[in-house]
Amino acid sequence: MKVANAVAEILKREGIEFLIGYPVNPIIEAAAEADIRTIMVRQERIGLHMCDAIAKVTSGDRIGVFAMQHGPGTENAFGGVAQSWGDSCPVVVLPAGYARNVNQVRPNFNAALNYRNITKWCEQVTVPGATEEALRRAFTQVKNGRPAPVLIEFPSDLLRDEISGPLEYEKTPQLKSGPDPRSVSAIAAALVEAQRPVICAGQGVHYGKAWKQLRALAELLEAPVMTTLPGKSAFPEAHPLALGSGGIGISKQLHTFLQKADLVFGIGCSFTRSSFATPMPKGKRIAHATLDSTDINKDVPVELAAVGDAGLTLDALLEEVKDRLHSKTRDRLAVVTREISALKGEWMEQWMPRLTQNTKPLSPYRVIWELLHTVDVADTIITHDAGSPRDQLSPFWVSQTPLGYIGWGKTTQLGYGLGLAMGAKLAKPDKLCINVWGDAAIGFTGMDFETAVRERIPILSILMNNFSMAIELKVMPVATEKYRSTDISGHYANFAQALGGYGERITDPEEIVPAIRRGIAKTREGTPALLEFITEKAVDVSRFG
Repeated sequence: MKVANAVAEILKREGIEFLIGYPVNPIIEAAAEADIRTIMVRQERIGLHMCDAIAKVTSGDRIGVFAMQHGPGTENAFGGVAQSWGDSCPVVVLPAGYARNVNQVRPNFNAALNYRNITKWCEQVTVPGATEEALRRAFTQVKNGRPAPVLIEFPSDLLRDEISGPLEYEKTPQLKSGPDPRSVSAIAAALVEAQRPVICAGQGVHYGKAWKQLRALAELLEAPVMTTLPGKSAFPEAHPLALGSGGIGISKQLHTFLQKADLVFGIGCSFTRSSFATPMPKGKRIAHATLDSTDINKDVPVELAAVGDAGLTLDALLEEVKDRLHSKTRDRLAVVTREISALKGEWMEQWMPRLTQNTKPLSPYRVIWELLHTVDVADTIITHDAGSPRDQLSPFWVSQTPLGYIGWGKTTQLGYGLGLAMGAKLAKPDKLCINVWGDAAIGFTGMDFETAVRERIPILSILMNNFSMAIELKVMPVATEKYRSTDISGHYANFAQALGGYGERITDPEEIVPAIRRGIAKTREGTPALLEFITEKAVDVSRFG
């Protein structure tokens, strides 16, 4: 068989159901011949975003695969792979390359050379006989250790070569490694000793499917839990011990408990310092358990550390903590939960006017509030876009079930949320999948709403349109005054209709809920829906400190 067909057969053996891409790459046609559903996007970046979501909402059990053309296709895809790298998403990238006689010649773009800093594993196949070995290495790497993209480049002439002999490829394993028992013991002792511990749960809890263990540990320790933004929904946010998610926009209870903590225990997080993450207060005693040892002491100095899968780590910690507590509690649950409830009450009282505001243009917070109380949250997967949608949505959306919220943000590419919602719907077709974005974000990836229509991916898209780059108003006052540089415009409901979907523009507060219901009904009929809410130029965010 030809190399392209061998690649497709290996994808089948790995259980790959979708190949997302953009032509021309012979692997795409070979995949279709092998009955792998091929999904073509309107730009390379969105396809990689879809691959990210496939992994995110399945805890890495399913891997997204993306294939693209040599040259401009590989160049265009760079930003998407960078997002996968920054957000720790396991994706397999299969670019075609220039023919072997010219693939080292300037200015021909060589993916194996240029993608090395944003992939976990990156190589170019140069002879047909190396195909199996290269893909075996790639799939083993993408399934194990810290999630990240891998890339195997196939020169275009090689893909049409014959491969000799039968394929001996077998599906690669997905393995877990646990922490050093001595590290677990030291962290358990610190957790039991602490008077005001806070647990900080990251997306490693999602990848480790460690939601039950996280809840059990929190209840055993009577300790409040915050999540990172990528970790949001790892802990039920209606739970009395929930502080909510971190990020730029946070709750009062999260801020207060983090400032007063005498120990912060990070599980499945990186503690990466970022403009879009809640900073750890200086001088705190910190224990850190993570899968990747390179995150230890990277940005935050830690006193105690453990390296291993979040599920295995929490299993071991639960046993240690039970032994140390002798199956008894410290009777502080009522005190802790009363304080959380009181702080939440004060915070919500402050924000209820914005969440229920009855004005035109609409308050974006009113849209979010009504959305939260109209959908079946337990049956919904929601994500945000960069900027205001992230900071407005994340503090107030009360996640109920694991993987019901796709949080992200170490690198914040505008337009990411659309691809995430589409990929989530592919992986979880029975869920209502929503992306919340703004008029700036749709300018980056909006044409791929047509992909949702064409590929029968019925998502619900919530667009906040304030005709402005509102959060840039303060940093671009002269450019705005002189040249209106922050002004943007469009009738995006009409745009959605023109692309074959359902589109509706909403300006009246009383029409928010009926419109959401109409949009949901359209998705159930199989039609992607875009609801365009005309909102004020809001720049207020729930921030502290």
